[in-house]
Amino acid sequence: MAGIPRWYEIGAGPYRTLRRGGRSPLPAPILLPSARNFALPSRDPQRNIPCRLLEPRTGKPPGAVFMHIHGGGWVLNDEDSSDVYLQTVADTCGLLCLSVGYRLAPEFPFPAATEDCYDVAEWLVDNSQAKFGCPLAFVGGESAGANLAVLTMLHLAHSSVVRYANFRFLGLLGNFGTYSLQWLPSMKNFKKEPPLMLDEDVMTNFREAYLPGLTADELISPQVSPLFADLATVNLPPAFFTCGTEDCLLDDSVFMSVKWMMAGGEAIIRIYPGSPHGYLMFPEDAHENVTIALRDLQMFVRAKMAREEKSTPSCDLQGVP
Repeated sequence: MAGIPRWYEIGAGPYRTLRRGGRSPLPAPILLPSARNFALPSRDPQRNIPCRLLEPRTGKPPGAVFMHIHGGGWVLNDEDSSDVYLQTVADTCGLLCLSVGYRLAPEFPFPAATEDCYDVAEWLVDNSQAKFGCPLAFVGGESAGANLAVLTMLHLAHSSVVRYANFRFLGLLGNFGTYSLQWLPSMKNFKKEPPLMLDEDVMTNFREAYLPGLTADELISPQVSPLFADLATVNLPPAFFTCGTEDCLLDDSVFMSVKWMMAGGEAIIRIYPGSPHGYLMFPEDAHENVTIALRDLQMFVRAKMAREEKSTPSCDLQGVP
């Protein structure tokens, strides 16, 4: 959008205000009355983690919980930025969607965001069935949120706590994610005219806000770049990766999905021609691939739910001893 400053030109706080008012390249978030706020405890007893809950409006109880982690370069957006998208997922997939309001950079650089996501995941493993009547089953997010989703899955898998290490998601949903903080070829090789929704300058400033002063070697640490994690040692859940061709992060999704499969995991990747970064957050009538992408995601989730129902009549999806 012509005349719109970049977030690092005016600061994160003022840009967040612009975005909430619809004066950024993405539409203003729509807050649905069907959503409700919900706070979860953090590792800091003085602080809770704000979350947002959206249930199916079909009249049927949800079959499982989807832990959603919003995007925004670890700098922008919050737990109520994705109501419309998550309500669609809740209604069509029969899921209770819980969106995590993790702490944002630059006010709270790494590891604040990861710690909040890890705390929420552990709470859901322990309490989801009792609190919501259904277990945690899916984790996912968009852009930086997809990065945090994979890191959250790996955190549980490598936990020294047996019930977390034994937990396995039914599926991971990674939409146009950033899985390497050392930029991959598509970051530099994408076409620059007309400008894309996201480019190297914006991503580099996001990275500096989130990981100030990190060296090149530190940028490929599995603590921040899951593409470099040893996936072969993990009982990987099925994964669904998506990206558009007009996205400088395209290689991230391609490389991550291939590495997932090379490590023995099940991975599906969908690439949508002509779609820019963030397209899934657009209204369905604003971009032709939104409806197609939502349908593909719903088919993946429903297939995993159906498979679990057949193999586990008790519908205990957690696998926690």
